[in-house]
Amino acid sequence: MSISSHAGYAPRSEEVLYSKVMWRLLPFLFLCYLCAYLDRVNVSFAKLQMLNDLGMSEAVYGLGAGIFFVGYLMFEVPSNLILLRVGARRWIARIMVTWGLISAAMMFVTTPTSFYIMRFLLGVAEAGFIPAILLYLTYWFPASQRSKVTALFLTGIPMSGVVGGPLSGWIMSSMGGAHGLAGWQWLFLLEGIPTVLIGVVAFFFLDDRVADAKWLTPDEKALIERNLREDGAGQNKLHTLRDGLLSPRILLLSAIYFCFTMGLYGVSFWLPSLVKAAGVSDTMDIGLLSALPYAAATLAMILVGQSSDARGERRWHLAVPGVVGAIALCLSVIYANNTVLAMIALTAGTMGVMTTISQFWAVPPAILGGAAAAAGIALANSVGSISGVISPYLIGWMQTTTGSTGGGIVGIAASMVLGSLLTFLVPAKDVNTAPTARA
Repeated sequence: MSISSHAGYAPRSEEVLYSKVMWRLLPFLFLCYLCAYLDRVNVSFAKLQMLNDLGMSEAVYGLGAGIFFVGYLMFEVPSNLILLRVGARRWIARIMVTWGLISAAMMFVTTPTSFYIMRFLLGVAEAGFIPAILLYLTYWFPASQRSKVTALFLTGIPMSGVVGGPLSGWIMSSMGGAHGLAGWQWLFLLEGIPTVLIGVVAFFFLDDRVADAKWLTPDEKALIERNLREDGAGQNKLHTLRDGLLSPRILLLSAIYFCFTMGLYGVSFWLPSLVKAAGVSDTMDIGLLSALPYAAATLAMILVGQSSDARGERRWHLAVPGVVGAIALCLSVIYANNTVLAMIALTAGTMGVMTTISQFWAVPPAILGGAAAAAGIALANSVGSISGVISPYLIGWMQTTTGSTGGGIVGIAASMVLGSLLTFLVPAKDVNTAPTARA
């Protein structure tokens, strides 16, 4: 018997049910992630004023941007294991409230040391958030729908650029000097407070389990839970905590994610500076132009996610964007002195980089289940976070020593290509799913 026929559900009505779940959860989770990523990378806009105000070098900025991931890495796996005990609702709310407060407190930074300390604490506070959400999605959606759902959630990354670019540019250009505060201080304050408020809402809005969802009927709950059980039946999944931390499969996935996040954090922390280097000087214009690559990346993530689910294919949908992103980033270096061509290349590069991230996160849940999923997803994200230390510092060091970011960008592109090649070491049978009809 197919899962669609349970509880009297036809395929069409099951599609309506999952659409209902999607519209209930994803807009709010998307908003949470948008806040998370905006609070993480708004320092890239603050940098445009903060370095001069505080007398910091590009290398200091690169290290400070990256040290966030030291705290993030240290507490990632423990955070996700705590979530298993206390539930997603409480833990996601705790994470958001604490990181929102620390992000707002970045306005008080005055020295390189205080910059490093606050960035480290921000990483500690946010540790476990993304793995928690990715694990939470596996409680509601089967593997055949997970690429599209994950892509929609992770569009919070580029959309933080679409929203954050113009917003950050406007705050810094219009609020500077108000009440004795610099524009970058207002930036941290005004973008940190909403996260605290949304964290409080999360405590009351989210449900820990399908069984707790009062907005679903008993038949709807039964069908979702049955689909999730049958989704894992017969698959060669890893389930123990030890598997999630030590299995060669999860270690390979962690290496792949590290390669792709080199590109992600290179773009996230340096895109405004790259736009400025292409010949744009006005802060507001930099913010607006920085939004364009992210807007294009949002569309690419959704379309590739739909294609991946429709075909039931994961590896090519992950590897090809990685190569495209790498080539485009190299072209952005070659045409760095031509604003139009540099922006086109940066847009294509951002599309490729962002799409690899959303496509990657459809893969681990196909291999991991139970405690292995909690630990393995957190481990992969932790290893990827190491690139958050290396990538920004590499570009900052190249900028300081050579006067150009070109060498760092080419290194990031090489990492993207390596990640694409490693993708094909993952057996297709482990990650591919049955093709689904296009939504």
